[in-house]
Order: sequence, then structure tokens, then C-alpha cells
Amino acid sequence: MTVAPESPAITPPSLLATLPGHWYTAPGVFRREQEHLFEAMWFCAVRGADLDRPGAFRTVQVGRESVLITRNRRGEARAFLNICRHRGARLCTEESGTVRRSLQCPYHAWTYDLDGRLTAAPNLQKMPDVDRVERGLVPVRLREWLGYVWVCLAEEPPSFEETVIGEVAERLGDTDSVERYGVAGLALGRRISYDVRANWKLIVENFMECYHCATIHPELTEVLPEFADGLAAQYFVGHGAEFAEEAQGFTVDGSEGFDRFAGIADEQDRRYYAITVRPQVFLNLVPDHVIMHRMFPLAPDHTLVECDWLYAPEVVASDRDLSKSVELFHRVNTQDFDACERTQPAMDSRAYRDGGVLVPSEHHIGAFHRWVTDHVPTPEAEECP
Repeated sequence: MTVAPESPAITPPSLLATLPGHWYTAPGVFRREQEHLFEAMWFCAVRGADLDRPGAFRTVQVGRESVLITRNRRGEARAFLNICRHRGARLCTEESGTVRRSLQCPYHAWTYDLDGRLTAAPNLQKMPDVDRVERGLVPVRLREWLGYVWVCLAEEPPSFEETVIGEVAERLGDTDSVERYGVAGLALGRRISYDVRANWKLIVENFMECYHCATIHPELTEVLPEFADGLAAQYFVGHGAEFAEEAQGFTVDGSEGFDRFAGIADEQDRRYYAITVRPQVFLNLVPDHVIMHRMFPLAPDHTLVECDWLYAPEVVASDRDLSKSVELFHRVNTQDFDACERTQPAMDSRAYRDGGVLVPSEHHIGAFHRWVTDHVPTPEAEECP
């Protein structure tokens, strides 16, 4: 006979409750997250340098929508819903590519310029009453910052300065601290995509804490020994974890990296800063490179993570060996995502029906949970008049 677990005892002050398990598995919860988080907030979509010429495009999944991002003839970034205005066919079916002057639907050949205006269609000349602007592609708001294109599907987007930039400033204490790294001017040294079979919130929670670091990150704690004590760098405003005395650089074996960025302050040297930009970005700053994670939640138990390693342009152009600096965080990513995938199946267990607990060094994750529940209504709340 299967025995249900006993009702949980009163949680002592040292332990905070997490979200219940169904928040990580229920399709209805994920649909509401798509609507109220990913489709309502600023979403970091592509690196601007990936759109290196007019007509270059990338398509990305933002919540339930496919978004097409390109550059017009003047080199300005433009974003649209990736949907033809005729009969709704997917306009661009490839993840990336380049067109000459226009975007053409492969179904009925409706054609749009790079600013989204309808320019041609079979028999369009016989339909003079068709407004080519009104029948153009549906635009999506965008901003470029830190060398990336951020998009927002909301009709009235939240303030970019107060949310995205403000979140970085809140973590570091000011915006100057991140601007000193010159992220927008860095070059892509390596990109690795990770197909993670876990809920996006498990990945965020993992990144926010270091209670697990001594257990699964031996290489990282060799370089950042304070992480072995379980305190994440982003637990403290303005704090960056200090390199081990014997570590010469942020590399897999602690060997020397590259020249530090000219713009950073002395107090930022030999420090690692981690920043969570909700809902789907992790920004990692070290003296000689920057690591940027972008999450693309695809299902309750499926998240694509695209990770960029960024270096000074002269480092990438010189063909210097990047492998030791890339390998350190690649191992961290693999270790973290394996842990999240081990955790995901338990979210459906009766043992996790009421959730788990957070120890004191993880209590700040409770603020993330409150942020989620504040923005994602329950079905009962949605039914209220």
C-alpha cells in the first residue's frame, strides 16, 4: 500500500518555503508565464553583431510568438512578429539568414521591405484600396544595450531603464560599473547552446545561489574560494567574488588569461560579478571577458540556453587560445544544467507537492519567487472581475 507523506511541520525561521512543485510542471502555469513574463517584459533576443549587415535576420521564440529581427537598409535594427499578414504563414522558417532587399512569404509571395511595409503581392496593383503600411508586418518594440537587441511584445512596454538597466544597477550599486566593461564593443569568442530538460525557474534559482558550489563546482571554487562557503556573489549589492591568491586568471586551471579591460576600476580587477536580469538573462563579468546567458523557455520542462563568451576584439582577432577561459564556465554550465535536469522529475512527485525549502544562504531566492507570483496570476485571480 502506498502511504502519502505526512503533512509538513511548521517551517522553522531558518527555512523558507519554495514554490509548490506544480509551478515547474503545469502547462497552465507555463502558459501564464509566457503571457505575463516573457511576452510582457523586455526579452534579450539576439546579439547585435549577429545582424552584421542590412537584410541579416534571426528568428527567436519569445513566449508563444516567433519574432523576426533584422536590419533595414540604414543598418537600424527592426523586429516584427514572424507572421505574414495575408494568411498567417511563417514568414522566415530558418533560424538565421540574409535577404537582399525584402522578406517574402513562401506561401503566396507577399513581400515586405526591411521596415515591414508591404511592397508587393500577386495582383496587388489591382487592389488599390489596400493600405501597404496597415497591411505591413506587425512591429515589435526593441532596444539595443550591451551589444544585444532586447524586444518587448507588450503594447505598452515597461521602462527599460527601470527594469533592465535598473536591475543591473541594483545588483552592482550603479550603472557605471557595468559600462566600464565596454560590453557593446566586445567580440564573440565562443557560443555554446545548451538544450536543458528543466524548467526555466530551476535554472534561475541555481544561478542565484552557491549553496551547491562546493558539491558540484570543483573548478569554480578553486578560482573563487569564497563560493565554497555557499554565499553567492550576487547575494550582496556591489560585491564580486575575489579570485584565489594563486589564481592568475578566470580559467579552468587558474592559469593566466588576457589583459584586463582598460576601462574597469582597480577594485573590479580579480573579481567575478554575477547578475540576474529577470526574466531570462545571466550576466557574468570578469576582468578580461564577459559571459552572457540568454534563456529561451520552450515548455514547462524544456529550456534552450545560449551562452556567449565575449572578449576584446584584438584578442579574438589574434586567434589566441580561448579554450581555458571558455572551458571553466562551460563546465559550470554543464554541472548546473545536469543538476537542474536531475531536479525536474521530482517536481511532479507527491514529496514536492508543497515545494521544498531554502536555507539562509538561499533566502534571496524567495524574492525571485515573490516576483514570479506577483506577476503571474493564478486562475482564480484571472477570473475575478
